[in-house]
Parts: sequence; structure tokens; C-alpha cells
Amino acid sequence: MDRLMCLQVQTSGEPVEVHVNGVPVLALPAGVGSRSVTVHEYLHNGNNRISLVVAPPPLAQAVAQPDAPAQPRMAARAAQARARLVLLRQGKSLADDAVRVLAEVVWAVEEGSSFQAPTVVHEDLQLPVAFPRWRWLDAPPVQPSPQDRLAVLAALQRIAFDLGRGHPDSLLAACRLRLEELDHAYQRPAGHGAAALRALIQQRWQDGALATLAPPSAETLLLRRVAEGRLLECLDPLGAPALSTRNDDQALGNIAWPLRLTLIEGNVYVLR
Repeated sequence: MDRLMCLQVQTSGEPVEVHVNGVPVLALPAGVGSRSVTVHEYLHNGNNRISLVVAPPPLAQAVAQPDAPAQPRMAARAAQARARLVLLRQGKSLADDAVRVLAEVVWAVEEGSSFQAPTVVHEDLQLPVAFPRWRWLDAPPVQPSPQDRLAVLAALQRIAFDLGRGHPDSLLAACRLRLEELDHAYQRPAGHGAAALRALIQQRWQDGALATLAPPSAETLLLRRVAEGRLLECLDPLGAPALSTRNDDQALGNIAWPLRLTLIEGNVYVLR
């Protein structure tokens, strides 16, 4: 692939979260920070929306009260945030002069000024991309019932148990559709993503990095509805992916598997 579409986020002050077509893809805490990520799998032909969410509510509140009204907040200091969707040649830096900005969302507040928390600003853009119609765009809205929560919890517990023993098959099976679409999105050979994920899991297990992967429980699993309710994002109470290691040894590092899924007839399908 010659060119990549990347989301670049810079912030100073308030925490921010950036959504692409309703799916949260990047988050930065309060303070000064910058991150970027490729986003082909969240974009589609036609109208797309980049949303910048400033001062998002705590995760537990967002899950329990997704429609809670915004509250006024006084800015103790000047703050700003910017999200850019850019097109650049593979191997080039985001600072390169040849980077093409496709969309930009900007927010700022002066010290001592009042703003709404959260504040959401967005920009829509038309993209003539040749991607197929991603499956997650046509997934039916999910309002998880107690039975649905149990089905998701059981699936994640099985995956965590298997990963802790170096067995990737249950994760690969749950993510099959997602991995197929990622190969297509980045013009990789069919099966590339699954093979790479299998190799990574087995290597990390041999390193001992998966020993601290604890299965989620009913008390720790939070399901946040994203993409206009078509997907359920699996998180822990701190906002991290529900499947995450907790290694204190910096040499081992940590690994997490973000999972955004749907349920069809009680079966779990990870689509992003």
C-alpha cells in the first residue's frame, strides 16, 4: 500500500477522545500529548464523520447514562485539542510537507472561560475510497440484555483462559471477520493478519507476558455501545480493553486486545 490515512491527535489541557464514524479510536488523558493511528478500517466510501470529544465523562457514567446532559465547567487554564485525518505516503513522517490534510477538527478554550463537559465537535467529509462495505456498518443496533452480557462475558473468559496458556484459536475464531477486513483494508495477503496474530500470541506466551491476563468478571466488564449502538466495546472500569495484561516487569511490557463486537443469535462476532 502506497498511501495511508492516519488520524493524528494533539491536545493540551483537557482529556479527549476521537471517534471515526462513531467508533472511538484514540484517547488522550489530561495534559499535553500526541498520538496517531491508521484508520482505513473505520472509513468507507461516501460521507464520513470525525468527532472530537473533549472532557468525556468517566466510563462507568458513560455506560450507565449515555444520554446524560453536558455540564458547565470552568477552564482553570487555557486548553486546546486538534484531530486531523491525513493522507501520507507509507514510510513518511506526519511532519512531512507532502502530508495532505483531509479533515481537521479543532477546539480551544481560554483560561477562566466556561465550556460544556463533554463538548463534541465534528467535521464531515466525502471520501471516494474503494473499500468494500464493512460488516460493522450494517450490524443491527444492540441493546444488550442480561443474557447478552452473559454471552459476551463467557466468550471473553474463554478467550482469556486460552490466551493465558498460549492458545490463540478462540481469539482468532471470534475475530475472523475483523481480521479478514483488515487484510483487505491494508492490501495484505489473505490470512496475513491471522497468521501475524497467532505468531504474536505464541511469542508473548513464551516470553511469559501473558501470565497476568486475568479473565474479566461480571463486576469488571463494561459494555459501551458505540457506532450508533451497532457495536459493543468491551472495557474494564478504567477504560482499558477488557483483555489486557498487567505486567509490572517493564521488560515484558503489556499487551491489550481492543474488542468491538456484535451479537447474532447469542454468538459473539468481533467486527472491530
